Amino acid sequence: MSDTNETANEPANEPANDDAGHSRSLIPKPDTPLGAVLELVVIVAMAIGLALGIQALVVKPFQIPSESMKPLLVKGERVLVNRLSYSVGGDPSVGDVVVFHPPDGADGNTPRDCGVEHEPTQPCPEGTSEPSEQNFIKRIVAGPGDELYIEDGHPVVNGEKAEEDFIRDCGGGSSCNLEDPITIPADQYFMMGDNRGSSDDSRFWGPVPQDWIIGKAFFSYWPPSEIGPF
Repeated sequence: MSDTNETANEPANEPANDDAGHSRSLIPKPDTPLGAVLELVVIVAMAIGLALGIQALVVKPFQIPSESMKPLLVKGERVLVNRLSYSVGGDPSVGDVVVFHPPDGADGNTPRDCGVEHEPTQPCPEGTSEPSEQNFIKRIVAGPGDELYIEDGHPVVNGEKAEEDFIRDCGGGSSCNLEDPITIPADQYFMMGDNRGSSDDSRFWGPVPQDWIIGKAFFSYWPPSEIGPF
């Protein structure tokens, strides 16, 4: 006599039968036009909710507001920004193109507000203590603890002039040569636009705390001629 207990294997996901023996779906379908409309409304609402959730937590679309990042990005171009870049992917790096909140006073005042008094031959060494509500997009050129000054529109970081064949020439204005060095504060990053002669950036309103960085821009999706990663 066998000690083995045998159990019946029930087929998974087999359709149920009604009283007449006809098979029916486990998920009932709407049997009236109104039911079909309600089902469509629920599906659309769920899709919109999912899209908003992704935008809020993972990827944010951003429209380029100015010419400060030419030639890489032009005014009106649309890009995607990874919100998780630095919360799960490590610290920002020099060369990253990021969207962030600048210090309060960076958004429209002329001259722009630096957070501390400084020599006119220096970049702004420290921003104001509160973030602006606006979003800017720039390139990180220096990080925490770096010593920086500006020569011919290029950052000179820890004694080495950055090699930047992708920028637009600064043009020789007063902000193109700020030769008295500053030291970037802890957990802050110095931002510059690639269009060095036409960029409102950290030279004027100071470095940006990491907590104010929204994410790293990584993909252009409009116009069609510019679609692709960068």
